[in-house]
Amino acid sequence: MAPIIPYHLDIPREYHRLILWISDKTGLADNLLHIHSGLAIFVLTRLITRRPYSSFIPFLCVILAETCNEILDYLAYGWRPTDTYFDIANTLFWPLMISLAERVKPVSKRNNI
Repeated sequence: MAPIIPYHLDIPREYHRLILWISDKTGLADNLLHIHSGLAIFVLTRLITRRPYSSFIPFLCVILAETCNEILDYLAYGWRPTDTYFDIANTLFWPLMISLAERVKPVSKRNNI
């Protein structure tokens, strides 16, 4: 039986090459890419789902995307705890802060906007 893909595709390595290409073309360091991608996913999810930031749906999508990113990093490099923890913190910090700010905003202000 002939393989469907004629060559071995190493998805984690190809993903890493894509990230390096993006970093090279934008000139952004890895930590800034995590911050920008977390916010981009957060805002795009909000626009696509039309769910408010206070619903935590946009934040959960950022968590899912970052989890997939870290799994691919693990498969490509192995376990690097310091790098992983900083990546998670950089990606999730601002989406979490925005979600929490929307949740704790007084109800009267939420209804007037």
